[in-house]
Parts: sequence; C-alpha cells; structure tokens
Amino acid sequence: MIYSMTGFASVAVELDSGSLTLELRSVNHRYLDLQLRMPDELRTQEPALREAIAAQIGRGKVECRINLASRQSEQEPARLNQVMVQQLALWSVQVREMLPDARELSVNDVLRWNGVLASPALSADALLDALRNLLAKALQDFAAARQREGEKLKDFLLERVAQIENLRLAVAPRIPGAIAAYEAKLRTRLLEALGSEDDERVRQEITLYASKIDVDEELSRLQTHLAEVRRVLDKGGAVGKRLDFLMQELHREANTLGSKSVDAEVSRSAMEIKILIEQMREQVQNIE
Repeated sequence: MIYSMTGFASVAVELDSGSLTLELRSVNHRYLDLQLRMPDELRTQEPALREAIAAQIGRGKVECRINLASRQSEQEPARLNQVMVQQLALWSVQVREMLPDARELSVNDVLRWNGVLASPALSADALLDALRNLLAKALQDFAAARQREGEKLKDFLLERVAQIENLRLAVAPRIPGAIAAYEAKLRTRLLEALGSEDDERVRQEITLYASKIDVDEELSRLQTHLAEVRRVLDKGGAVGKRLDFLMQELHREANTLGSKSVDAEVSRSAMEIKILIEQMREQVQNIE
C-alpha cells in the first residue's frame, strides 16, 4: 500500500463522568514530528502514546490532540477547590503589588481556571483503558484515511508516468528526420560556397552532428527510471524518499534531452516531460 503523509481521524467515547475525544491529523514532513496535546491527568501516558503512534507512522508532522470533558451530574455536583481559590487570591494580590494597573480577578475568571472546579472523576485504570482503546481506533481510522489518499496519489503518478512514456516514444522517430534536414542544408551551403559537394566533408559533419543530437541514451534512461517508478509504486510501503530521488533522475534526463534538441517538436516534448515530472515531484512530497 502507498500511504499519504496527509491524514485525519477523530474518535470519541462517552464515559460515566464525561467524554474523551482524540484527534489525529498530519501533513508532510521530512521525518516524524509528533506533537501531543492532552490534559494534565493523562500526561503520564505520553511515552506510551508516542511509542504506539511511532510504531504505525514513519514520517509526517503529526498532531495528536486529546480532550477530556467532564460531565457534572445531579447526584455529584462539581466541588470548589478551596486550596486553588486561595492560591489564586494570593497570586492576584502579589501581581497587583507589582502591577498596580492590573485588574482584579473576577468570579468568572476564577471559575474558569483549570482545577478550580473538581468534578467527579473516573477511576485512573478505567480512564487509561478507555484512552488506549480510543487510540487504537483512531490509528486504525487514520491509517485508512492515509491509505485512501495514498491510492489517489499512486493513480496520479501512474497517469503522469504513462504520459511521459508516450512523449518519450514520440521523440526517437524525429531524430533521423532532423539529421536528414541538416544534411540537406549542409550540402546546399557547400554547393553555394565551393560550387561542388564534398561527400567526405559532408559525412564528417553529419557524423559529428548526429553524435551531438543523439538522445538514445537519455531516452533509454528515461525508460529505466519510469519502469522503476512503476515498480516502487507497485511494491508500496515507505517509498517517498525513493520516489523523490527518482524524480531528480527523471528531471536530469529531461533537461539533457531539451539541451540536445534541434527539433521544435522534440523541444516541446522535453518541456512537457519536465512539467509532468514537476507535477509528480510535488505530489511525491506527500508520500510517506
């Protein structure tokens, strides 16, 4: 399978004391850059979460966001954390001593402070079990999303490979015509300059000219690189870096093909090939 580095998944579960939600989102990156955002009560699970995510994702800038929303019940209403309120009052006094223009904390400010309202809590073991199950489900959905996007990228690349192959096949038949046109032009010039045609001189010039515009090697290497792109895509897995290297090789051959061109159609084909390669290279950056 081909996996895109772009993906998204969101899962949630209802608990006795509230709801637990987990979101995974990612974009392309040279290596795995994992950012975790979670409540303090779940922070002890960060190493295990990182290990589980890294086991399934090789590259990409990944953000994992976890939210625990407590639900207040009529049987067990939220309680005021008096220690935290006293601490906030002390801090407020100290801050206004240093900054006289600072406003006092309002009741709303105090109640919105993290930890001031203590809601009935789920047991630690039950919460961690719920988190692990939620992460497993999120990673499954996330992998499916990345796979779907990866298959679209694969189809896009194979379509461009086929277009480049058609352009490559159209180039070779035009080379003999270009050589024949040059030979005719050379004979005309020699006849005008010397009054006769020097066959040996013509043969030498044609041989030199043919060697300069010979693109068989470039066309052959283009074919080899295109076949390798197909092989890599069929193999699947973490192939982004390999494909990026192949794009560089394809671009090098296309540049050489364009520089050797003495035919307008060959020049046009070389330009079209470079455009297609650039389109492929942009999409390859999204493949893991």
